[in-house]
Amino acid sequence: MQIVTVTDPADPRLRDYVGLTDVVLRRLSEPADGLYLAESAKVIQRALAAGHRPRSVLLQQKWLDDLAPVLEGYRIPVYLAEPEVLAGITGFVMHRGAIASMHRPPLLPVAEVVRDARRVVVLEDIVDHTNVGAIFRAVAGLGADAVLITPRCADPYYRRAVRVSMGTVLQIPWTRLPEWPEGADQLHAAGFELAALALAEDAVDLSDYARDAPDRIALLLGTEGDGLSAAALASADRVVTIPMSRGVDSLNVAAASAVALWALRG
Repeated sequence: MQIVTVTDPADPRLRDYVGLTDVVLRRLSEPADGLYLAESAKVIQRALAAGHRPRSVLLQQKWLDDLAPVLEGYRIPVYLAEPEVLAGITGFVMHRGAIASMHRPPLLPVAEVVRDARRVVVLEDIVDHTNVGAIFRAVAGLGADAVLITPRCADPYYRRAVRVSMGTVLQIPWTRLPEWPEGADQLHAAGFELAALALAEDAVDLSDYARDAPDRIALLLGTEGDGLSAAALASADRVVTIPMSRGVDSLNVAAASAVALWALRG
């Protein structure tokens, strides 16, 4: 690696990192040029362990010793800067002290991602990156095998999603699923029962469903507020609900994913 000390936030070599505030990124297409951003030493280490290729790293001096062993062998620039310079580059205070520009791996076909899977989570049009990251963390921690996202779902490689997931979006196989009903056709062809997590009069209690769960389940989770679309519900084989009390009708989608995955583990 090539160690480079930078002092000017306007240095053109740092263009991958300029203006990374959420407001800016939501107006832009991220990542540009097939890149994504891995923030924190732990997330960078997980990205490298997953076989992703770095393009450069930007960090405070004090984080260099932690990252140097995993960066050995990569012919990339490692930019060092003081905290105030880092804030001037990115637009926010980098409490975790390190961020890497990574080459985005190509997406795999759905059939390849789910070939050996038994529990798959499908995210339909979930646009909040925090929820996407939290769901990936639940998938990793509770033993599901893969995540599929619909075309309008938020990007799992968005900086906040990667950070909230603690880097598990870099470990869990995922890809994009076509619109319904084509997406359902692909999952049915792979042997999955589609279980929609939703409120409905004919919904099955999650505990009852878990007692006699099929071998391969694709759990469908819908967008914040509106939930699953009519097309998704029409494509599902079963509608499953988490029983609630005290007048609460549902959980946040990330919390609901964790409850359902725990019930369906095994």
